[in-house]
Amino acid sequence: MDQNPSIESQLPLTEATFFILLSLAPGEMHGYAIMKDVRALSHDRVVLSTGTLYSALKRLLEQGWIQRSGEGVKHFNGRVRKAYHLTPVGQQILQAEIGRLEGLVSAAQKRPLEGLA
Repeated sequence: MDQNPSIESQLPLTEATFFILLSLAPGEMHGYAIMKDVRALSHDRVVLSTGTLYSALKRLLEQGWIQRSGEGVKHFNGRVRKAYHLTPVGQQILQAEIGRLEGLVSAAQKRPLEGLA
């Protein structure tokens, strides 16, 4: 791999972290939307509780992988929700993890699986 060693040292990501970063790839989202998107992207395999999500978001903020968006997202009841987006480092981490996973899948596809029934 030609990745930055500091990026590679962060891999592999947990499944929850991967899906949180992936959900933010298209643009900013607020916490509840991230929870719903992670569940949909993972086909209900990763169901984040509020506590788990906000602990993960706090850690990702501290690592500099995500940032809070300036204004937040206004909800239908007028309440402003904190919105988050990927930083350039977060984008690099996500791209590196996707590349790592693609490598694993590629290796698996080259190996006959007849004896694994």
